[in-house]
Amino acid sequence: MGGLTAALAVHKQGMTPHVFEQSTDIKEVGAGLQIGPNGSHVLRALDVLDSVAARAFRPQAAEMRFGPTGQQIFCFPLGAEIEARHGAPYLHIHRADLHQELAATLERRVPGALHLGASVAGFEQERTGTRLILKDGTTVAGDVLIGADGIHSKVREGLFGPAKPRFTGNTAWRATVPAARVRENLIPPNATVWAGPHGHVVTYYLRGGELINIVGVREAREWQDESWTTPGNKQDLLDDFAPWCAEIQELLRAVNADTCFKWALHDREPMENWSSGRVSLLGDACHPTLPFLAQGAAMAIEDAYVLARSLAQCVEAPEQGLQAYQAARMERTAKVQLGSRANSRFFHKSGVLSQGLTYGPVWLAGKFAPGFIASQLDWLYGEDVTRKA
Repeated sequence: MGGLTAALAVHKQGMTPHVFEQSTDIKEVGAGLQIGPNGSHVLRALDVLDSVAARAFRPQAAEMRFGPTGQQIFCFPLGAEIEARHGAPYLHIHRADLHQELAATLERRVPGALHLGASVAGFEQERTGTRLILKDGTTVAGDVLIGADGIHSKVREGLFGPAKPRFTGNTAWRATVPAARVRENLIPPNATVWAGPHGHVVTYYLRGGELINIVGVREAREWQDESWTTPGNKQDLLDDFAPWCAEIQELLRAVNADTCFKWALHDREPMENWSSGRVSLLGDACHPTLPFLAQGAAMAIEDAYVLARSLAQCVEAPEQGLQAYQAARMERTAKVQLGSRANSRFFHKSGVLSQGLTYGPVWLAGKFAPGFIASQLDWLYGEDVTRKA
């Protein structure tokens, strides 16, 4: 998604993009994404927001509930209110739907720009350009190379050597359930975090309400596979959240065993440098973000727009454009990385005293000053990179 968005952004700035993707087709992989107003601003600037929103779900609110009982801790409005507050909608969308929409738009605007089945082996760069080397031996010349190739980035490794991830002690489950398989209104039409001892569950709707997206996180040490396409055992999922409220139990029982995946959450410290010469990184390749602020996708989307603008402002010196891009993005993305890490501790309070001291003040604030809670995220959702010079 970061590479496709970057391709649309640089094309809008008058450049010719090429995207090399190792998959042989754009297929139904992954699950849900949350895109806050900060990401929607970019989609609007690239003239794709309307088509993306048509395939998405607009949540009414963001809320936190206590997982074992289902009791609401706080709630603040999204929907029309957050759009009025920040000037763009909050969307839930299936990753595959976003990929398909971005890819189709790129194909219409730049026919032949997307190259599927193209696995990267490495790259070379000279003073005046770069050369991408594919596993089939093909080489492709370009002015600039951007590694938007995720947490296991080949481009990052080529620039800076192997990464050193840190296992967080958390494992995550993901699944989707057709809404028709559970009773109506079982899950609120919101972005809901169900927090509890040593874990939490996130639920929200996709595809206009046809699907329910589920992410369940548990503290565990025995599973350290970082791939999010590894199948998990449904019974293990049920056992992980067996003491929780009836709504979560019913939802998890409705999961199809063959659509249940499990992966270990690894963390990385914010990088001090993303670029070297005419090569740079984007999205999870340079700032992999834990899912506890729901901002990984939006950060890649923001990156794409800032990258394109920075290159357009330094046409004769793209190396300077890449340095300007990373300088503009490093502080914000690091803040999101570290904030996401902190949220994992906030969601997983165990013991009555710890839960009371943590969630009690938040419950009071949500009850008597709901606007205060919403304001704490203005720095995140209120950012509009399309308005900055």
